[in-house]
Amino acid sequence: MKKTVYFFWAVGFVLLAFLIGHQGAADVASAIAVAGWGLPLVVAYRLVPMLADTISWQTLLPHSHRRPFSELLWMRWIGDAINTLLPVAQVGGELVRARLLNKAGIPGAWAGASIVVDLTTGVLMQMIFALTGVGLLLYFGIGADAVFGITLAICVFILLIFGFYLAQSGGMFLSLSRVLERLAEDRDWLSQLTTAAMLDRTVARMYRRRVRFIKACAWRFLTWMLGAGEVWLAMCFLGYPVSILEAIMLESLGNAIRSTAFLIPGALGVQEGGYILLGSFLGIGAETALALSLIKRVRELVWGIPGLISWQLVEGRRFFKGAAEPASVD
Repeated sequence: MKKTVYFFWAVGFVLLAFLIGHQGAADVASAIAVAGWGLPLVVAYRLVPMLADTISWQTLLPHSHRRPFSELLWMRWIGDAINTLLPVAQVGGELVRARLLNKAGIPGAWAGASIVVDLTTGVLMQMIFALTGVGLLLYFGIGADAVFGITLAICVFILLIFGFYLAQSGGMFLSLSRVLERLAEDRDWLSQLTTAAMLDRTVARMYRRRVRFIKACAWRFLTWMLGAGEVWLAMCFLGYPVSILEAIMLESLGNAIRSTAFLIPGALGVQEGGYILLGSFLGIGAETALALSLIKRVRELVWGIPGLISWQLVEGRRFFKGAAEPASVD
């Protein structure tokens, strides 16, 4: 498994290096330098969609199992940092969020269910956001040859998400545990079956709270839309201002392209190639489109590295606290 991760990481770095070398490292560096003092503003703007993202997650939790908003925001920050910077196929951060929520006193079933449903809403709204980008392609009258294929791929993905939703509603986790039990021929799986059954029931309860689920979806869609503000700001400071609709198109389809490369850590190279392609539709030079992607990389590092440090500090405190506790005497 590690060899596979390292392989895809190497592929991403090689592709990124090729794109920078092909466009001219000096030209790309000059394009980024144009942003100047605006770069910190683009980085700071990340907090805006992160706030909406956290509200979406908080909406799914019942009042009896909620934590302070600032604490949920901190967990979201750590989860995003892990998904962005570590080779975890963009899902490791969700597992850590569930763990942190559970450690904060929320029952495991509710912590896990909130992450499962939050992840489902996020992917579903991302696909609808991507369809919005396809609609804008048609509106601008560009990329018409590719529209049918892109739309078909997104619709198929939406059907897969709907299938995942149906599987969750039909007791997916309990069924999976039973399969594993038969394969392992181990009776000790009974406790895990009980946990899986609780998780299934809790996920189903969350979906039955339709008003809250719809609100969570609305906040998630707003999160994706607010992400376009980062593109709009960055392009303004790069000296190539675009309209809000153009920024939405770049952000929606750029994220869709990035998601297809989930096996490559950080979608290295793929994101850059995607922005170069999308930028060409709008007449944006390749070096400027590449600079836009690299500015996003800077933002990921500025937010992500402190997030990983914060996570490790918390885990370290728990480890040493556990080690310091005296062993019980039977």
